[in-house]
Amino acid sequence: MQDNTPLIDPFGRNIEYLRLSVTDRCDLRCSYCLPKGFKDFSEPAEWLSFAEITRVVAAFAQLGVRRVRITGGEPLVRKDIPTLVAQLAALPGVDDLSLSTNATRLAKQAAELKQAGISRINVSLDTLQPERFKAITGGQLDKVIHGLMTAKAAGLSPIKINMVVMKGVNDDEVEAMVNFCLEHGFTLRFIETMPMGDTGREASKQYISLQDVRARLESHYELVPGVMPGGGPARYVRVAGTELRIGFITPISQHFCETCNRVRLSAEGTLHMCLGQDDSYSLRDRLRAGISDSELLAHLRHAVSLKPERHEFKEYPGQMVRFMSSTGG
Repeated sequence: MQDNTPLIDPFGRNIEYLRLSVTDRCDLRCSYCLPKGFKDFSEPAEWLSFAEITRVVAAFAQLGVRRVRITGGEPLVRKDIPTLVAQLAALPGVDDLSLSTNATRLAKQAAELKQAGISRINVSLDTLQPERFKAITGGQLDKVIHGLMTAKAAGLSPIKINMVVMKGVNDDEVEAMVNFCLEHGFTLRFIETMPMGDTGREASKQYISLQDVRARLESHYELVPGVMPGGGPARYVRVAGTELRIGFITPISQHFCETCNRVRLSAEGTLHMCLGQDDSYSLRDRLRAGISDSELLAHLRHAVSLKPERHEFKEYPGQMVRFMSSTGG
């Protein structure tokens, strides 16, 4: 008999969302994620193969995981991602397959990703000023904008813009980003900085509460309650008289741990049960040792049993030493 009862963690939360990293590498160096010049990435041989990824996702789907988001690093750095997308989209039970990207390589792959099974994407974009973008990421803004417009033309929808708001860095662009998303029909999500690794802790010095950002927006726009489909933690409002949804992701000022429905699988096959805790469970060596499908299901259940109640970013901001790119978005 197949074991397909839902994944419930020790605190009664139903785990139905997997964030799947396919590489820890990235072609940008965002100031809050990776240090400039960082090259200590894992080797491709250490990454799960597409066959291994598909097997793990199929097992998760059997246990009720319906949403899968492909992340990195930058997922489009890995070769042949549309091939993996098609394999995952064909799995029974996977109802929502999405992608997070910095969009630098999106223009060349948007149509193929849509055809393979990606319906919606999240794009990291912290500024609309080219020089500021280069200072934050080391990259070129025009590549990202071109990728966004190509994705829109290809019919990917919704397209969500993720903006990490940093005091004294880009907080003066909040209204400009709202207007940009209004113009192009994108959804906008603001995100608070998190103390992930040395770079994240440094960026946290520029922390600004999104409660303050929301209050500022309310002086310019009429905000009414809004909802968006998806499995993430954003709390949404809508700009009255428009279709623009604005989400607030507030891991510090208003943590959302009581509703956490997700786990993360790193490119190397390690399950991380919480973004802000060290609890993890390695699958790669077990997969390569030849475990059976029933044993894989048992390992997934055991891993979820280790999920902590909440992160402790506020209490212990120095405890997380791994970078965001190595965790999986």
